[in-house]
Amino acid sequence: MAFSNVYSCCCFFFFSLAVLAIFAAAPTMSQPQTCNGIFLSYVYTGGRQLPPVLSDPTQQPYRFESTLTVINNGLEELKSWSVFLGFQHREWLVSASHAVLADGTSLPGHVGNGTVLAGLAVKDLKTAAETAGDVSQMQVRVEMVGTQVGVAPPSVPMPSSLRVANDGFLCGEPTRQGTNETHVCCTSDPTFKSNITTDLEFQPQQNGDVTITYDVIQAYDSNYLAEVTIANHNPLGRIDNWKLSWKWNNQEFIHTMKGAYPSEVDSSECVLGPQGVFYKDLDFTNVLNCQRRPTIIDLPRTRFNDSDLGKIPFCCRNGTLLPPSIDPSKSVSRFQMQVFKMPPNVNRSNLAPPHNWEIKGEALNPDYKCGNPIRVSPSESPNPRGLQSNISAIETWQIVCNITRSNTAPKCCVSFSAYYNESVIPCNTCACGCPSNQDRTCSTSAPAMWLPADDALLVPFENRSKKAVTWADMKDLPVPNPMPCGDNCGVSINWHVHTDYHRGWTARITLINWGETEFADWFAAVEMDKAAAGFEEMYSFNASTLGSMNNTIFMQGKLGLNYLAAETDGHDPRRDPRVPGNQQSVILFTKKTTPGINVVGGDGFPSKVFFNGEECSLPSVYPSSGFRREFSLATIMFIILSPIILMRQ
Repeated sequence: MAFSNVYSCCCFFFFSLAVLAIFAAAPTMSQPQTCNGIFLSYVYTGGRQLPPVLSDPTQQPYRFESTLTVINNGLEELKSWSVFLGFQHREWLVSASHAVLADGTSLPGHVGNGTVLAGLAVKDLKTAAETAGDVSQMQVRVEMVGTQVGVAPPSVPMPSSLRVANDGFLCGEPTRQGTNETHVCCTSDPTFKSNITTDLEFQPQQNGDVTITYDVIQAYDSNYLAEVTIANHNPLGRIDNWKLSWKWNNQEFIHTMKGAYPSEVDSSECVLGPQGVFYKDLDFTNVLNCQRRPTIIDLPRTRFNDSDLGKIPFCCRNGTLLPPSIDPSKSVSRFQMQVFKMPPNVNRSNLAPPHNWEIKGEALNPDYKCGNPIRVSPSESPNPRGLQSNISAIETWQIVCNITRSNTAPKCCVSFSAYYNESVIPCNTCACGCPSNQDRTCSTSAPAMWLPADDALLVPFENRSKKAVTWADMKDLPVPNPMPCGDNCGVSINWHVHTDYHRGWTARITLINWGETEFADWFAAVEMDKAAAGFEEMYSFNASTLGSMNNTIFMQGKLGLNYLAAETDGHDPRRDPRVPGNQQSVILFTKKTTPGINVVGGDGFPSKVFFNGEECSLPSVYPSSGFRREFSLATIMFIILSPIILMRQ
C-alpha cells in the first residue's frame, strides 16, 4: 500500500512537471483588450546553437524562432500594415510568414540594425466593428526564423524596440512580460495631418527616382494580363540596357510577353514542378519563363512594329531610360505579359503582384533600391478605339526605386586645368578603384602626378609615365617611388578655365571615353554654386540650367555630336596607343549676374560633375594662380571662336 502511494505521488509529481514544462515552453502573449489601437506583440519561441562551435562566445551563431502578432483594436482599418523591429544582435532573417522586408530586400537578409516588416498576403487589418470581431480579419501572425550572434540560451535575444511603422501613429515604450515577450500599444496621432488626399481604399502614389507600375488589365480564373511601366523621374539619372527582376510568391509563371523578353527562356521548372501537374493540357514549349526570379530585358528598336513582340507604347528602346529633362517620352518603358497562377489562387478576384523588385543598368548607371509594392488607385489609359473615354486597370500596384549612395567607387573622374597654370591636375589616384592584381608595381596612396597642358590627357595612363616624370623634372615637382596607380575610370572629364576678363569668362569641357562602350544620347551636368547664374551659352553642346536645380548646368551633344565613341585602335596599332573617344565644347559665362565672382580663386570650377547620372570624382585642389596672363579682347574672341572654326572645317 505504501509502495502504491509512493508510486502515485511520483506519477503525480512527474505529471505536474510535464504540465509545467508544456506551459513554460508555450509562448505567452498578453491580452490586447486594454489597447484601443494597434497592439503589437513579439514572442521569442526558441533557439539553439549553430555550427561551427567557436572559441569566442561573442561570435557564436544561434538559431532563433519568434512570432510577431499585429492586432487592430482601433476604429479605423490599418492599410498596408508595417512594423519596425529593432533587432540588435547582428540578426539574419531567413524566413517570415505573411510578411516581406519593406525595403524590397530578399530573404535571407541582414536585419541587425533593425528592419521594417510589411504585409504580404494579409496587407490590410480590418476593425472589430466592421467584422463583428472576426479575429482572422483583424490580426496577422508572422512566424520568423533567423540567426542571431552572441546570445546563448538561456539568455533571450529580444529586439530593442517595437512600433507601428505606418505614418500617423504614436507608440509607447514596449513592455516586457517574462523573459521572452515584449508588447506595445500604438494609437492614432490626433495631430497628424497627411498632405496627400486619396481614395480611402488605396494608398497614395509616391515619388522616387524610378517608379514601376504593375497594372492588371485583364483577369481570368487561371491567368491575367499585366502591364508593367517603368518611369524615370530623376533629372540627372538614366538607365542603359535596363534589366528588371522580381520574385514570384505563389508559383506564378510567364506564358507570353510583348514589349520585352526574359533574358532566359526556360520552362523546365514548370514541366518538372507542380505547374506541370496542375496544367496537364498546357503546351509548355510555348511558355517563356518559369523561374521564381525571372530577369526581363527590353527589346531592340527594330522590334517596335513586330506584331508578335512589339506594338506596345514606349517599348523597344534597347533598355534606355533618359531623364525627363532630355525627353519625357524617352523616360518611360512599357511591356505586357500573360501570367498564369497556381492553386489556391485560381480565381478571378485573387490578384497579387510579385515582390523583391530590382532594376539595374550598365556599369556607369547608378544603383537603385526598390521598395515593396503598394496598392494604389487603378491606372487609366486612353481608349484604344479612339473614343473620348479612359480605360481603367482592374488592379494597380506601385513600386518606388531610389538611387543608393553606396560606398562603391565612382565610375568617372574629373581633371582641372586653367589658362593661368601650365599643369593639369589629373584624376585622383584610384579614383574609380585600385587595380585588383596583387603583383602591381604602383602605389595606391601616392598623389597623382601633374601633367603638361598638351595632349597628355588623351594618352592612355600606361603611356603617361614618361610625360609625367619629364614634366616633374622641369617644374621641380616630386616623383613618387613607386609611381602612383591610375584612376581606373571609364570616362574622364577635363574642366579647363579658358579665359577671365572684365565682363565674363569662359571654360572648356572635354569628355574622354576610355571604355569599350559607346554612349548614345549622352549627357553631363556641372554643379556651380556661384557661377551657374552667369551661364549664357554653350557652342558645341546644348545646355541650360535646370529649373529644379538652378545651380546646375545640364548639357548634351547637339545633333551629330550626341554620340561619345568608345576607345579605338590608333593609326598603326603596332606602334600607336589606343585612342579614346572624345567630345569638347566651350561654355560662356557673364559676370553681370554674378558680381564678386572669383573665377581664379576657385569659383570657376564645379563642385560636382555628373556624367549620365553618375557623380564623378573631383581633384582635391585647384590649379594655382601664381602665373596669370592678361588677354586683349581680340585674343579672347579668337580663343572662343577657334574651336567652332576648326569644327566646321
